[in-house]
Amino acid sequence: MGTVLKVEDINLTDIEFWNGPRERRHEAFKALRREPGLIRFEEPEVPLVPRGPGYYALTRHADVVEASRRPQDFCSGQGAISIPDMPGDLHEFFGSMINMDDPRHAKIRRIVSRAFSPRMIQRFEDQVEAVAAQIVERVAAGEGTGDFVHDVAVRLPLKIICDLMGIGEEHYDTVVNATNVILAGHDEEFLPTGNPEEVPLALFAAGQTLKELVEDLGRRRREDPTDDLTSALVTANIDGESLTDQELGSFFILLVVAGNETTRNAIAHGLDLFTRHPEQRAALLEDFEGRVAGAVEEIVRYVSPVIWMRRTATRDTELNGIPVREGDKLVLYYASANRDETVFQNPDAFDILREDVKEHIGFGGPGPHFCLGAHLARREITVMFRELFRRFPDIRATGEPERLRSSFINGIKRLPYTV
Repeated sequence: MGTVLKVEDINLTDIEFWNGPRERRHEAFKALRREPGLIRFEEPEVPLVPRGPGYYALTRHADVVEASRRPQDFCSGQGAISIPDMPGDLHEFFGSMINMDDPRHAKIRRIVSRAFSPRMIQRFEDQVEAVAAQIVERVAAGEGTGDFVHDVAVRLPLKIICDLMGIGEEHYDTVVNATNVILAGHDEEFLPTGNPEEVPLALFAAGQTLKELVEDLGRRRREDPTDDLTSALVTANIDGESLTDQELGSFFILLVVAGNETTRNAIAHGLDLFTRHPEQRAALLEDFEGRVAGAVEEIVRYVSPVIWMRRTATRDTELNGIPVREGDKLVLYYASANRDETVFQNPDAFDILREDVKEHIGFGGPGPHFCLGAHLARREITVMFRELFRRFPDIRATGEPERLRSSFINGIKRLPYTV
């Protein structure tokens, strides 16, 4: 591991910290977890956004969990979940449930939860198997090598989400391209280069593309509803409340960004991990149905597809005995909490049989912002690996993953593979 890191040498704001070796990053988080109190960092410089006062990093599992379960003290709606405060128009534009607090958050979650009826959930759970089988058949008919992200990982969550909403296949590329921009981080492959002030405009344009797509669909579904989720959302009326076009569009952005990117990255990381740890692949194949649930949780714990989320203190309070002032920005580092040695035995080991995996918070901590799509994500990852390993038990990555240049999403852009 090299020289032990000193806390004063760690800068979580520097994108080069996230582009460096993963082992070095986890050593840094280990050093931060040992420090009493909270460590403050400078905010990143973002074009067209005033630089804020800084933020505190929550790196211990106990602190992330405690902040998550106290939304009245540590809210999501002030300045959004990004570290710099999002300008008002962008905050409203991207202001889905993830950026909201009660009572508005509760209203939208009630409407969305009602729309996800047991019948609809069962229908799309069944469809996951059919789509995964189609993907594997396509791989079997191919050359046996390629890019695993393009051929497999991106296809399952994309098709399920678009089919769920009633969006046709002709729009798939539009949806993928827009989500790649929204979650690009600092990756110049997806963002304009040369003029940093063009970046917020590119994000806005990508979001606008998704909103217009679903808002147009929503207007048609109000006139002629079908059995898709868009119809259920636009016709839902709970205690006189229904979704506005703005809320429908913002919810769709959240759905495709969170549901597509995170699941696709968990699947891609999964193949990379089973290639690097053949003993774990062997353990899974020895009793797939008995062990796959634990394997999925361990993939999510180990890679933490969403690295962090932000909260803001609503009053002077304390967090596990640590004083916090009203207005303080707190960044909840799931990637660190999921390696906390006080919770997980040998946390840096990838072990699908670990008994403490249920403590992971890869889908968010307890509270109102726990991932609404966690159940579907687990289902998709499970079914995809069941189909892959049933047909290609020796499928493996053949090179290093090409990683997304981001501090927010632990993304894989490309992963060469062979069956």
